[in-house]
Amino acid sequence: MPENGKGPDAMTDQTTFPDPVYRETVLAPLFEGVKTHFADGMAQINRAHLVMLAETGILSAGDARALARAVKEIEDETDISSLTYTGEHEDYFFVVEAALRAKLGDLGGALHTARSRNDMDHTLFKLALRTRAHAMLRLLSDLTQGLLDKADAEKETLIVAYTHGQPAQPTTFGHYLSAVIEVLLRDMARLDAAADGLEHCPMGAAAITTSGFPIDRDRMAELLGFEAPLLNAYGCIASVDYVTGLYSALKLPFIHLGRVVQDMGVWASFEVGQLYVPNALVQISSIMPQKRNPVPIEHMRHLASVTAGRCDMVVNTMHNTPFTDMNDSEGEVQQAGFAAFDSGGRMLRLLRAFLPVCRINDSNVARNTDAACITITEVADTLVREEGLSFRQAHEIAAATARNVIEAGEPLGTGFTSFAAAFQAETGRATSLSETRFQTVTSARHFVAVRNRPGGPAPAALDAAIATYEVELGRLIESTRTRADRHAAASTTLARSFAALLET
Repeated sequence: MPENGKGPDAMTDQTTFPDPVYRETVLAPLFEGVKTHFADGMAQINRAHLVMLAETGILSAGDARALARAVKEIEDETDISSLTYTGEHEDYFFVVEAALRAKLGDLGGALHTARSRNDMDHTLFKLALRTRAHAMLRLLSDLTQGLLDKADAEKETLIVAYTHGQPAQPTTFGHYLSAVIEVLLRDMARLDAAADGLEHCPMGAAAITTSGFPIDRDRMAELLGFEAPLLNAYGCIASVDYVTGLYSALKLPFIHLGRVVQDMGVWASFEVGQLYVPNALVQISSIMPQKRNPVPIEHMRHLASVTAGRCDMVVNTMHNTPFTDMNDSEGEVQQAGFAAFDSGGRMLRLLRAFLPVCRINDSNVARNTDAACITITEVADTLVREEGLSFRQAHEIAAATARNVIEAGEPLGTGFTSFAAAFQAETGRATSLSETRFQTVTSARHFVAVRNRPGGPAPAALDAAIATYEVELGRLIESTRTRADRHAAASTTLARSFAALLET
């Protein structure tokens, strides 16, 4: 028996790779993932690397032409979707390399000159992530534009604003949506910055330290649509901040939009009844025919939470990992992370369809405004401005007035007698406000109209804010478009450069 009960060492181990369990639990799923998510990127990298090797003279024109023709033949002949893991080749990369060697002999291995699976893998991951980040930013832009249109249309639609779950003050639906838009724009800016973090190319780093061959890293970056190479070669294969940064930024819109969806659930409840959800987005109970269940709200809340959780999974997987090339940041977690884009995309599309078609129930807003006495703050403010009282005095008068009308079950606007009595008791004199003026001061429309400072709900203030949001959205859309244009131009350049190799 070997010491400590250990089996034979590697020199005498006659077992054959791969172990069946390792094959089933790791290699086969990874093979499926690569062919599903990364095969297109692999083809781009192969073509770009071959063009670069030819242009730098690392490969002769004849060898590059032979390799280019073989690469194209393999791409044309291979039905990637039908490939299965047999154990013969670890993943699709080795399938292609084996096919090249079968066609060209030793020359087939020349395509791998001056590169490694390390720099290739992180380039593949960035290519896949930048496509998904672009799509997510497009969805967020579309949602934001929809909310801008809705905010503009609803800028004079009164609602009850809640704090701590209680009716607080009147504002407008447009003002509420503008607050949502501001957060979305900041979230988009963070995601846009994270997407920029995908725009530096690891190719040329090879395993860790670049290569002794005269490779052109700038050309590789250009052919693959990156802004530039990622400079430090060790960092190309060790730094995963492009992963943690992207998923951290991706998480935030869904945390924040989940809060908005939660409001919609409260607003649509029978007791509040502030939000009317159209029949197309309501399911009727299977047993209680009177119940209108706005279940898309629950699905959006669920999808937002699932998306945030999936983002956390990716980021947390990077915690306490070594600063080097490691599987923790590679195929398995990358593929799992893509599910966050799927669930997040579903949530954004549903919210984009939901909010613009919902409407505010004006009669319920008026009912709740009266019942909760939510314009009383403006009474206190008016007493300070027009009666010369301190705010504390005015607050006491307003509080007494609110208590009396709520106890009487009357709207605040009909409570002038209670107000006048409270004013007399606090100040020892009669108020100069007329009953007509009191009714104006206690109206929700007046409350909104006088709050015309920047950021307020008054129409002019809200118009100015919406104009600002439109400019910022345009800037973010242009940033996304600039990256997409670079990627498209690079695809055209790569196709032409590869075609030129075929013809040399």
